[in-house]
Amino acid sequence: MPAVVITEFMDREGVDLIAARFDTVYDPDLVDRPQALDALLADCRGLIVRNRTQVRPPLLAKAPHLKTVGRLGVGLDNIDLGACAGAGISVLPATGTNDETVAEFVMGALLSLTRGGAFQATADVAAGTWPRTRFKARDAKGLRLGLIGFGAIARQVARRARAFGIAVAAYDPFVSEGDPAWALADRRCADVGTLLDGADILSIHVPLTDATRHLVDAAALARLPAGAVLINTARGGIVDEHAMVAALKSGALGGAMLDVMEAEPVAAGSHLAGVPNLLLSPHIAGITKDAVLRASLLVADNVARVLEGGTPTVADAARGR
Repeated sequence: MPAVVITEFMDREGVDLIAARFDTVYDPDLVDRPQALDALLADCRGLIVRNRTQVRPPLLAKAPHLKTVGRLGVGLDNIDLGACAGAGISVLPATGTNDETVAEFVMGALLSLTRGGAFQATADVAAGTWPRTRFKARDAKGLRLGLIGFGAIARQVARRARAFGIAVAAYDPFVSEGDPAWALADRRCADVGTLLDGADILSIHVPLTDATRHLVDAAALARLPAGAVLINTARGGIVDEHAMVAALKSGALGGAMLDVMEAEPVAAGSHLAGVPNLLLSPHIAGITKDAVLRASLLVADNVARVLEGGTPTVADAARGR
């Protein structure tokens, strides 16, 4: 039986790295075949997952020898950290491997949305309708970006936004007032409401918790300036999607981009279908071949180190970029 089980897609170099040190089963479809996964857990000592595998007490009960869980990403809402800690299982996320990748995605969404959907005009142009006056485009320079959360990814967004002449404000009660990171923002907000009041662009960078679920609801959206745009690359559930759809349909919200949804994958014919000025992508903001390689190598090496009795490396030291 394998010592290491990998349940979702991983770069081949990462798979080969850990397979050279431990008997490994790599099957990116295991997440959708629970019976097959259960059969592999009995002797498993290292488990590597993405965001779909639910590492919770029912799974842990089937893996009595599990020592470590590697997460090919940074969000940990699919892993019961308390249950893992109670069982002496270390959790190893790929922190630092896709900060810049997500920030680039946010900037791409920002520039597309502030152009009022012009980048979605291909079908009209090809059909000869030539809709030059339809789009309500704005220059990015001079706009105000509000960041809910000011961790590593948000700070990378701030750096890029300021290079475009965008004023950056941020709210994060977990970053101390004296933290030098605030130098990357033009303004530190004491509360979410103040941030919302002055944000032409709102970008979310916090985990999904009881406190952040539906943080951006109808009341929050109503505080944004008319025509503001919303970007969520953090976690589905932070935005009240029904409230967002209503704001888009009324025109109060100028546009939105969701890379993460409350239900993934989205069901056909959902409330997100056919909504004006809404861009959707399938949870890929942090996924490029470069970021996947960095995460795979880091997590594979760290899982192997733990199983060998060693200490995981610091993520930022292993980024290679």
